[in-house]
Amino acid sequence: MSATTAIGPLVLPAPSAGITALPVLDLITGRARTGAYGPDPATLRIALAFSTVQAVRHPGRTRGYRNEVLSLRLGAAVGSCAVEPGELPADTVTDCVGAPVGELLDHPVTAVRVAALDAYLGHCRPHAPAYGARRFGLPAGSSLVKSRVRAAAVVGLLPLAAVRRVLVVGVVNSLLEQLRSHGVEYRACDLKGGTTEWDEPVHTDALAHLDDCDAILASGMTLGNGSLDPLLDHARATGKPLVLFAQTGSSVLPQLLGDGVTAVSAEPFPFFWLDGGPTVIHLYGGAGR
Repeated sequence: MSATTAIGPLVLPAPSAGITALPVLDLITGRARTGAYGPDPATLRIALAFSTVQAVRHPGRTRGYRNEVLSLRLGAAVGSCAVEPGELPADTVTDCVGAPVGELLDHPVTAVRVAALDAYLGHCRPHAPAYGARRFGLPAGSSLVKSRVRAAAVVGLLPLAAVRRVLVVGVVNSLLEQLRSHGVEYRACDLKGGTTEWDEPVHTDALAHLDDCDAILASGMTLGNGSLDPLLDHARATGKPLVLFAQTGSSVLPQLLGDGVTAVSAEPFPFFWLDGGPTVIHLYGGAGR
């Protein structure tokens, strides 16, 4: 009998020992095409596409950041993928409108593939208790207030009592602040490099620090830029906790629970930084679960 991996209420075959796993995006797309999650993606069409450009520097913080998010709507679900500002080809949004999801899953732009798969899974497997999700409310307030509350929930998914040092991939200063408050060390990594709010170096090669850490906390942006796969391979091989905080691919990444991923904070559109009122994130797995 083959080994199995739990994927929500589904149980699907896990990669056999010695066989290199497919890239995450190809793996889950393949499952979608074979009906593992719902209807054939070729039968569903994207009704709305848009991009959101953001720049922020919280009061009291010396550094800010910018990003852009491509979002595609399918029914009530919105799938998203963050990109570097200006990275998307000019006609991307227009090209996606009215297109079948199945066609967009083969799109040459990775962000389109991720957003389409995210929209499809959000439509077929919404964030709900039936699929293992726990609602967590973020209060009304400034973006910094909401960022800190979210960070506390995300860091709480780690087994903090058993963690000495965390590899953080995708630097969010509120998350680092939370780890510091728990007395947990970290290695901050981001492709942009630079320094943290506390003038610590931000390393650009996360893989070089994997062996120095006993848990991984990674942004959903790793799905969009292709850097998730080696992190996932390491977690599968070592059993280290891997917690993902996801606006990008928020409906995609929960499908990896039990297959290298131990917990996910899923935050579909609208994101906390867009809305000053109460918003919701969805927590899957985590310490003690």
